[in-house]
Amino acid sequence: MANWESKTVADVTMRINDDYLVLPVIQRRLVWTEDKMELLFDTLLKGNSFGGIMVLEEEKGNNPLFEYRSFSKDGSDIKSMKHDTPLSHEQYFVIDGQQRLQTFYIGLTGSIHGKELFFNLNSDYENLEFDFRFSNELSKLPKEQKKNGETRKTNIWYPIKKLFERSKKVRNRRQVTSEIINNLKFEDNLKGHVEANIEAFYEAVFNNPTIGVSKVIINSTLNEIDNKQRIVELFRRLNDGGTRLSSYELVASIFKGFNWEMEAFLEDLLQEYDNIGIGQDELIKLIFILQDNHRKEILNVSAADAEFAIKNKIRIKNTLSVVKRFLINGKLYDYYRDSRRSVIPLYFVAYSIFHQDILDKDIISLFDKHDVKVGLFDELKCWLYFSLINGVFRSRGAGWIAYKTGIMKILGIVKNFKNKDFPVEDIFNLYRSYLHFFVTNIAETDLDKLDQNFLFYLIYDRQRVVRNQDVDHIHPKNILENAKIEWDKINSICNFQLLDSGTNQGEKNGKELNEWISNYIEDTGKYVEAHLIPYDSKLWDSSEFHEFLNQRSKLILKKINSILPHVEEENHSGEI
Repeated sequence: MANWESKTVADVTMRINDDYLVLPVIQRRLVWTEDKMELLFDTLLKGNSFGGIMVLEEEKGNNPLFEYRSFSKDGSDIKSMKHDTPLSHEQYFVIDGQQRLQTFYIGLTGSIHGKELFFNLNSDYENLEFDFRFSNELSKLPKEQKKNGETRKTNIWYPIKKLFERSKKVRNRRQVTSEIINNLKFEDNLKGHVEANIEAFYEAVFNNPTIGVSKVIINSTLNEIDNKQRIVELFRRLNDGGTRLSSYELVASIFKGFNWEMEAFLEDLLQEYDNIGIGQDELIKLIFILQDNHRKEILNVSAADAEFAIKNKIRIKNTLSVVKRFLINGKLYDYYRDSRRSVIPLYFVAYSIFHQDILDKDIISLFDKHDVKVGLFDELKCWLYFSLINGVFRSRGAGWIAYKTGIMKILGIVKNFKNKDFPVEDIFNLYRSYLHFFVTNIAETDLDKLDQNFLFYLIYDRQRVVRNQDVDHIHPKNILENAKIEWDKINSICNFQLLDSGTNQGEKNGKELNEWISNYIEDTGKYVEAHLIPYDSKLWDSSEFHEFLNQRSKLILKKINSILPHVEEENHSGEI
């Protein structure tokens, strides 16, 4: 590692603009917030240290070790590009310090989220308190600073980009200061403050060599793969300082280091499937499970995992597309969409699809053909519905740790059924052996043992809940408590409905069901049908609460049995 002379912020910004400083594909995206970016400029003008940067040097005429992208001028994501030709000039690939450099580049030359950076030329320079704000309009910035309700001083906001461009062009601080003072209107006594703040900016950006750069040299004795692994490992170790990377970002850097196209592949999948729970860590875990490895943790990713993902990227992409279509056609998409449900069952839906003995391109139409594969759809649907209604994958109370024991045991079964019928009954027998409660022939007495979230989903016609809903006691809790009704009956699923929070905590709050329906519901028939409330109005009185529970349990059971797949009951006396 060689030391490179320190540079001013202006020098580095212009090198970024001319593509001498670029970002290798292993780098993540800009993650700093506007507040943090504003604070960096305050730190710069204070003269405080904000750390150096580390770059990989690539000489003119070389084919670069990594594909790369330019810095963003507006905060948008720029995808790395394939570069087949030798470099036309030397380039420096930023390994550490991207967030700081990106902040300087955006603040001095661009914008973020449509907002430019402004500098308060009446900042408290004597106490080294410099004010910076991002805004899309000057008029939206605060005109005054106040303390304890009293005005302290007038703010004089000026766009940093304009100040930087003019200072860079004339290279004369006094001339720039004079022009700004002549163009702005403010009280004469503030002139000294404006001059002092512009001087602080000019010195910090153009004169002080505040950015120290260390160069990493490519080892010519190593082959390309070894050099890539060396740089990626360095990138991982730098995770211990600076802006911490997530485990996914570290893994993604390894994948992208092996093949630059993995950047777009991973980002596209996350954008498409995050809303059904397949986020960053889940995507990497899926890659492990598809290889029959449930034990592997994310930070233990290897070259073999990267090679598997690269080799099968089209198949993985098509598989996830079919998983999403499976949820839509199985009327489960609204249950998963934006709700952060357990992703575990989706791993095994994907696993079964991925390991079908068909071409990559044919996976996309797997459930479109009227052949034996339609049976796979029905099998997966049956397995998933009964898994969800029994709460097999819930975080607590299922009888096992779903993310560990559950994945291990289910994978132990399904890996023996690649390209075969999905082993529904084998997994159900597994549930019966390990879990406290699992039924496929549901009775009225089972309703309170089922998963409440999924039960509500079935009760309400498998529709997505758009408004903020409360779980409401149909017969009010306070009335039933006063009547000495048992607690488990009061809180039975048969006394619960979903009601928007405004209504539940407002008009409905504490009212007798009879009063509520009679005086506040415009369409009684529609209301009782939607919430599966017995039509007999005598049961709307709390004195008939026990019979109300009895009748509503029948309505709920009838509803869910009309939706749940049919399962032939077998003798399940054996153990696994």
